[in-house]
Amino acid sequence: MTRHPLRLAILEAERMLAAAGVDSPRVDAELLAAHVLGVERSRLPLIPLVDPPVVDALHKVVLRRVERIPLQHITGWAHLGGVDLDVGPGVFVPRPETELLLDWALSTVEPEDPLVVDLCTGSGALALAAAHHLPAARVHAVERDTTALSWARRNADARANAGDTPVTLHAGDVADPGLLSDLDGRVDLVLCNPPYVPESTEVPPEVADHDPRQAVFGGPDGLAVIRHVVTVAARLLRPGGHVAIEHDDTQGESVPALLSARRVLTDVADHRDLAGRPRFATARRV
Repeated sequence: MTRHPLRLAILEAERMLAAAGVDSPRVDAELLAAHVLGVERSRLPLIPLVDPPVVDALHKVVLRRVERIPLQHITGWAHLGGVDLDVGPGVFVPRPETELLLDWALSTVEPEDPLVVDLCTGSGALALAAAHHLPAARVHAVERDTTALSWARRNADARANAGDTPVTLHAGDVADPGLLSDLDGRVDLVLCNPPYVPESTEVPPEVADHDPRQAVFGGPDGLAVIRHVVTVAARLLRPGGHVAIEHDDTQGESVPALLSARRVLTDVADHRDLAGRPRFATARRV
């Protein structure tokens, strides 16, 4: 059996993905190769030659990616804050940009045993990352969609089995005025990556065809859910507690304005991502 250079197979995969309009063809080609081989991406240079079945398997998964099926749906996982998360149809795929919100949030935590709430948790990404980095934290996560909540439960069970602090999951809606009312005035940190894309926005096929619509779009101006999140956060936070809300890059002024409109919130700020785009807003409870 003639073995083939892995480097050439990856180059062909990159060419196919670039032709299909995939944003990061080289990265995706390498991640798909690593997935097929069952190794870390960093180990690919140590594998110069592969058998023909490996080349065939890589070609098959590349064809799926060419169809603009999300990379994470093909591999079955996404990564956030040092945590691997199972993802697939019916749940929003966490984005690397959310790492910035997480880093900011972790830097604000003061108590040794903070009380953390993640609203619109989806796969459980922010909640589970917080629990991973804050072993003594008490973390609650809220999700209204039953399919997404089932993914969150699956991930929460996996992280607990791996030794992380268990996260308490709640089926709930941020529009409910009584949501988590037993935690009013007690929470140290509220996190949220809500649906925030304005409805008229064009989005890539990976988002339009595969992310749940209710997890992406937030009404005509993208702020429908965020308005409720601000209300809930102002109610839940203890004095000195912080909130961080991810938003669309067109909302660098509107989301801070919603936070500033609450008299109990101060130190309102907006934060940019690595590309210089407005990405998340923060505030502190007076």
